[in-house]
Amino acid sequence: MERTKFSIKTNSSNEIVDITKLIESAIQKSGWNDGFLLISIPHTTAAVTINENYDPDVKTDFIFSMRKISPDYPQFKHSEGNSDSHVKASLVGRSETIAVINGELQLGRWEGVWFCEFDGPRTRDVQLFFK
Repeated sequence: MERTKFSIKTNSSNEIVDITKLIESAIQKSGWNDGFLLISIPHTTAAVTINENYDPDVKTDFIFSMRKISPDYPQFKHSEGNSDSHVKASLVGRSETIAVINGELQLGRWEGVWFCEFDGPRTRDVQLFFK
């Protein structure tokens, strides 16, 4: 298995960052051609998902929905005050797997890979594993 990683800086909590081009660049630099790419986010308050990347309102609606699903309740007991971020990250998930053929991500026409920040601003790692 081969691997690489890159870092991104986020500006706020509840932020979606399109990382599709960063992943495509990493694939080109690595020379990976055919196989499966595992995208992994090694953080407990951040996540990764694949979703529509054409209409920017989808990102806005996604964040709105996540805030409704897990608001920052005053009853949370976690001392860092970011329990809602942990819940959101668990709901979305820490990894995605995508087929790569001829060095290209096999995504649908409108799809993109989103890094989901639920506890920023921060500098975060994105790990890529290829087999």
